[in-house]
Amino acid sequence: MQKSIDPAEGIATIKILPGEFYVTQQQERIETVLGSCIAACVHDPVAKIGGMNHFMLPMDKSSANRNFELSDANRYGNYAMENMVNTLLRSGAKRERLEFKVFGGGRIMSSMTNIGWYNIGFVFDYIYTEGFKVISQDIGDVFPRKVIFYPADGRVRVRRLNPMHNESLFEQENQYVKTIDKKPVEGDVELF
Repeated sequence: MQKSIDPAEGIATIKILPGEFYVTQQQERIETVLGSCIAACVHDPVAKIGGMNHFMLPMDKSSANRNFELSDANRYGNYAMENMVNTLLRSGAKRERLEFKVFGGGRIMSSMTNIGWYNIGFVFDYIYTEGFKVISQDIGDVFPRKVIFYPADGRVRVRRLNPMHNESLFEQENQYVKTIDKKPVEGDVELF
């Protein structure tokens, strides 16, 4: 995770990578770049708090009942969603007010498996099973995306990136998958 000041807007910008999430009530913005990955932007409009995650794989079926915060486990959607929602609730958000905006899941290289569709299926299954609501989405297709989220007011800007950057993003995602496959998933989580 990187933090900097955006020169155009003059506010703190937190850049998250796969396996990370960030929750805040501050006048900050969170941004990430997605290929086949998913980012869920979650906002409580009354508490004016929000967060964004970035996950690459739908779920880790091999290990139940684990807890991670900003760890390798958040590479999986089931951990990334639970940990971010739990952090929002501990920070003052109310479950019944949470609004979800979902982005990513693109098939950026035709030769690549369609993990993006599995990610999309997972995130919508999670959201609906938990009784949350999706109020906005930009998913699927063949574009990588840059997502900028303003957690305090829930506003999101999405830019579909030029396909010429697909190969670079594909290589980054492949490298990340190779790295995380070698790392164990450890800890405890409260899945509800």
